[in-house]
Amino acid sequence: MSFVARLTRHPIAFDPDRGAEALALLPDLPGELRPLIEGTAGCSPYLARLMAQESAWLAAALAGTPEAAQEQILAATSALEGPALGRDLRQQKRRAALLTALADLGGIWSLEEVTGALTDFADAAVQAALVAHVGAEIRRGKLPGMTEDDAASGAGMVALAMGKMGAGELNYSSDIDLICLFDETRFDPADEMEARAGFIRATRRMAATLSENTAEGYVFRTDLRLRPDASVTPVCISMAAAERYYEAEGRSWERGAYIKARAAAGDIAAGKRFLKVLVPFVWRKHLDFAAIQDTHEMRQRIRSHKGLHGPITLDGHNMKLGAGGIREIEFFAQTRQLVAGGRDPELRARETVPALAALAAKGWIEAPVAEALSGHYRHHREVEHRLQMIADAQTHDLPNSPDGFDRLARFCGQGDTAAFQAGLKARLEAVDRLTEPFFAPGPAAVVEVSLSDTAREIVDRWPGYPALRSTRGQEIFAQLKPDLLARFQRAARPDEALGNFDGFLRGLPAGVQLFSLFKANPPLVDLLVDICATAPALAQYLSRNSGVLDAVLGGSFFEPWPKSEVLAAGLSTHLDGLDYEAQLDAARRWQKEWHFRIGVHHLRGLITAEDAGAQYSALADAVVAGLWPAVCADLATRHGPAPGRGGAVLAMGSLGAGRLSAGSDLDLIVIYDAGGVEITEGRRPLDPRAWFAKATKALVTALSAPTAAGKLYEVDMRLRPSGRQGPVATGLEAFRQYQMEEAWTWEHMALTRARPVAGDASLLADIEAVRLDVLARAPAPDRLLADTREMRSRLQAAGRVGSTWAVKDGPGGSQDIELLAQAAALRAGAPARDVAGQIAAGQAAGWLAADEVAALTSAQRLFARVQQATRLLTDGPLDLDRIGAGGRGFLCRTAGAETVAELARALDGARDEAARLVEAVLNRNTAEPGEDR
Repeated sequence: MSFVARLTRHPIAFDPDRGAEALALLPDLPGELRPLIEGTAGCSPYLARLMAQESAWLAAALAGTPEAAQEQILAATSALEGPALGRDLRQQKRRAALLTALADLGGIWSLEEVTGALTDFADAAVQAALVAHVGAEIRRGKLPGMTEDDAASGAGMVALAMGKMGAGELNYSSDIDLICLFDETRFDPADEMEARAGFIRATRRMAATLSENTAEGYVFRTDLRLRPDASVTPVCISMAAAERYYEAEGRSWERGAYIKARAAAGDIAAGKRFLKVLVPFVWRKHLDFAAIQDTHEMRQRIRSHKGLHGPITLDGHNMKLGAGGIREIEFFAQTRQLVAGGRDPELRARETVPALAALAAKGWIEAPVAEALSGHYRHHREVEHRLQMIADAQTHDLPNSPDGFDRLARFCGQGDTAAFQAGLKARLEAVDRLTEPFFAPGPAAVVEVSLSDTAREIVDRWPGYPALRSTRGQEIFAQLKPDLLARFQRAARPDEALGNFDGFLRGLPAGVQLFSLFKANPPLVDLLVDICATAPALAQYLSRNSGVLDAVLGGSFFEPWPKSEVLAAGLSTHLDGLDYEAQLDAARRWQKEWHFRIGVHHLRGLITAEDAGAQYSALADAVVAGLWPAVCADLATRHGPAPGRGGAVLAMGSLGAGRLSAGSDLDLIVIYDAGGVEITEGRRPLDPRAWFAKATKALVTALSAPTAAGKLYEVDMRLRPSGRQGPVATGLEAFRQYQMEEAWTWEHMALTRARPVAGDASLLADIEAVRLDVLARAPAPDRLLADTREMRSRLQAAGRVGSTWAVKDGPGGSQDIELLAQAAALRAGAPARDVAGQIAAGQAAGWLAADEVAALTSAQRLFARVQQATRLLTDGPLDLDRIGAGGRGFLCRTAGAETVAELARALDGARDEAARLVEAVLNRNTAEPGEDR
């Protein structure tokens, strides 16, 4: 549709004489466009001058559509070259400015379309200037190895658009911020310095072409000062040098700047690769609440430098940097993006309004706040454009005179200046109210805390801890400390809770990020106090893995446990696209968050001990299933792909039974099917046995070796065929033969809990078929009982002595019951892996009576609950005094007892009864099943 058909509004004329002059230049102008042209020229001397300069072009443009005129400008700009480049670029800039102004003022283009059109022209202009000057360096032989054909792609040089240009949000008279880099890999190392000198010259000449104010005007004022260490580095540096700088010295404001960075001209592909490399620098993996304080301090420095402190008054108020201005909204969105964007790529929008919408959608800000700020932002930007259109000045200052405000009001389409001013001030004040508390919250209430002598001794130790060595850490913690101490004083046992917090604080390697997180999110402090008052082991875990607290703020922390496929897909997403070492770190961070979540849910009674065991197991399943392919893929790069159907990982022991606890090791074995392949195809070929041995050892390392992100699990592989004497990985046929012909009874009992968790689906099915075949060929009952008795005796001779609270060990303990359950499953040939299911199979086979099943199952359930709670409270033997009142209360709640004494009596009674039953069953005459009941 044409200008005429789409015209919806026009400014009110301010200078009718100037408007008449503009109309005289366009005698054939359609009547509907006359008010637009007259009002525009009357309000803006600059636009009136452009109309005079480009009257013929404007007449033709107005006869068509603004989009067609825009396309013509971009096409013409992209084709510019030669000695007249500077002059021609300025002509196209005049046309772009005039077209954009009229489409804006006529209500034809939205704010986003206006800023997008200005940005598109800037991209085209930078591209034309870059290609011209890089081409000149190539022709002079100053870029070794480059030809004329390389000029179009910048010969490896890229201009990164920063700030508003990067976001596609250029204002009407905006500077453009560029960072110019070159891809050093395009050149031989010996030629890099010569190429660097050529790119520096090209960059300087490009900036001059765009920036110099000649008789024809200028194209864009070009600022190159956002580059790394601008005071000492040249205007164009290598990507490798830039990467080293950001890795070693990058500052918070530079991270914020790169939110909007975009490869705009030159070698776009190289620019995109560089920005991808920079992702870990810009987007921290942990929630970065320290960015809030950094941004607040930067705001204060800007305001002090510009003299912008004080109440909002319209005369001379800076619409960009002043209180309630454009920058406040941008910082409000950008800072939250820095806080959370490392964990959620959907928050990484370059544009301000979409960023606000994404933050609202993810719950980081309230939807009404996002909507209000978006509306104020659009209005502020419109006022900014009108200010700049008046005289083509890079200004953001409101007028200082009534006449100036009259002009601005008319240019914004309002005839009532007082109403315009009142509305503008209301918007500025509204933005200030919405944004200021986020950056500069009011002073915390003074909290009076009376500490015991024990608590005072604890607090006095804190200044020497690593987390409180930095001045910044001390400042933030000083703000937290009074409220934190007050919360601990409200705990059931204040000194115990504070002592556990002391262990947490002592274990922190640094404090700024975490203290900032607590300061911005008081509910996290409540959670920390709850953990310290109840579960010292969880508090210690938290000190070593404080990054897991990020997950609490992710919005889904307290949602129900996901399905297995959803859990596996989550890990897959975290590992996708990373190199092997990065995958190991990513898997650790991911696992620790879910592991912490299970502990918190259990601690707060959101799940039962049985749920916790199932969830710890599902988490380990996902980790093993996610890392096994990564391990094999890494090995394949050196030794070729896995032969045949590859290898499969079997979970044994507690993992196979699906009842891990917070501190469990993983019992695993690896079985492979080489499919007849004798040697792999790779740079360093291996026979299948050696290939899978390496893969198995690599899996153990991937799970158990400490990296920068910690470690995952300890791994035990002693349940493999032949134990420590056998190979670490076993071929499928060898596994089948061993189980059918050589395995001991105890190995068949262990196999009752085996569960395939990773590998080719058909291979997993074949392994399960072997397991079922073994179960179907149970040994004779007399031999089974004799072997089980012998194994029980050996375990009791070698194991720890059981006690009331050491529920796993000794006669009648959980290990004793599990042994009987495995024997029952083997005798019944039942596929059940869990203890209750295996004991029930013994009843179905006529070996156990109903009352025996009930007693053993009840005892095992009680022991499992206590064991789950114990591992959450401590990683050592359960010490009732050390876990404190909170821990004792949690232990009783988990086990369903009112008091510790009641629980102790229940445990002792269950142990005695279980010991009696296990002894009786294992010494029972097997000649007549069901006899002697």
